[in-house]
Amino acid sequence: MVRGIIGYGTYVPYYRLDRAKITAAMGAGGGRGHRAVAGYDEDTTTMGVEAARNALRGSTVTPSSIWFATANPAYLDKTNATAIQAALDLPQETWAVDAGGSARSAEAAITGARGTPGISMAVISDLRTGNPTSNDESGGGDAATALLFGDDEDAPVIAHAIGRAAATGEFLDRYRLPGENASRIWEERFGEQAYLTLAEDAIERAMKEADLALEDVDKVVIAGLHARAVRSLSKIAGDKLVDDLTGRIGNPGAAQLPLLVASALDNAAPGETILCVHLADGANASVLRTTDAIADYTPFSSVESQIENGSDNLDYNLYLTWRGFLDREPPRRPDPDRPGAPPTFRSEDWKYAFVGSRDRSSGAIHLPPMRVSMDGGAVDDMERVRMADTPATIATFTVDYLAFSLSPPTVAVVIDFDGGGRFQAEMTDVDPDDVKIGDRVEMTFRRLFTAQGIHNYFWKARPLAE
Repeated sequence: MVRGIIGYGTYVPYYRLDRAKITAAMGAGGGRGHRAVAGYDEDTTTMGVEAARNALRGSTVTPSSIWFATANPAYLDKTNATAIQAALDLPQETWAVDAGGSARSAEAAITGARGTPGISMAVISDLRTGNPTSNDESGGGDAATALLFGDDEDAPVIAHAIGRAAATGEFLDRYRLPGENASRIWEERFGEQAYLTLAEDAIERAMKEADLALEDVDKVVIAGLHARAVRSLSKIAGDKLVDDLTGRIGNPGAAQLPLLVASALDNAAPGETILCVHLADGANASVLRTTDAIADYTPFSSVESQIENGSDNLDYNLYLTWRGFLDREPPRRPDPDRPGAPPTFRSEDWKYAFVGSRDRSSGAIHLPPMRVSMDGGAVDDMERVRMADTPATIATFTVDYLAFSLSPPTVAVVIDFDGGGRFQAEMTDVDPDDVKIGDRVEMTFRRLFTAQGIHNYFWKARPLAE
């Protein structure tokens, strides 16, 4: 019985920042290309939800555990993976746990999910930032990836590891104290020397376990936040190197390795071998081999399609506002109240999983869920119906320049879901001038606002991806 990857999903945010805009505004920094930017209403948890949804769409499997990794968690002390579990509408017996604090935490999530019996999911998400004009600002990126692990009895395995090795080193490379929003980096030549020695050791042992030579590998993935070490190590790959996408979306830190693996699998043929190397406080190397099942596997949304569907019109000043480097005058409206813990707990199905109610006799769908049917008046004769994956059509809309928002104006829409159900929602990932009655939309898990340290998560509408 072989255990390995049975599915995957990725999420690259809608917005792109043209690095030339940094140079134009600041006279320094920037460069060529773009970086992916999480919206003002996104964080590592919401991006993780979107990647996990993409991994599960069209699949019949249900994960029994979620291993969530990020170097920039939305909460400390509180587990963030529980919000992902709730948003996916998974049963309460689902094991959900965080592994956070560093880029290397991606390895913990992947190893944990791969080694847990049953169907397990590793969700890795990261949101990278840096001081204005820094290399981290222009070179960073935001993204998330979810990997589903199981064995042949659960679902067809599309790729599995035939060799693995890890090398750990304790040395100062990249570090950030709790509460700081930008990392500090030691002199690059020192880090390069340390990483190359560790990587060579890990690669040699992984290849030996796989009983392969380097020339037998079909593709090579090399990920890591130490750009100089990654460039030096990439010389071993030659033309087999998988594009690291840094010129198009930047480096999404902990999420880079699984994102590049997903990109390689998007175009992989049966029987290919992929050497994957991750440089983060040491080096991890693994050799994946694709199976015949990958020929029949189609991801819900490929990495390339998500990159192509992004918008590069993001203003640099707006980016600085979203990241907290530019404090603008807020709208002349009262600050939002913090969400209450008891009502949030009581309405978990609605708030996190976007579950409505359907009248069993008339079929009428109620959003939010109701006890009394609006069609026929039946009482407590409802069934739960999850609407998060149901497309909808805009019936009417308004553009509000006065409502509280980090990115005004706010677009409010009334939408009609396919098969029934009407709801008023906020739009995101859209230019207000482009919204029209009749537009098709889908739901996405977002952060409405943060008040007194509490993130108010709920669902918004966004243009339906083609």
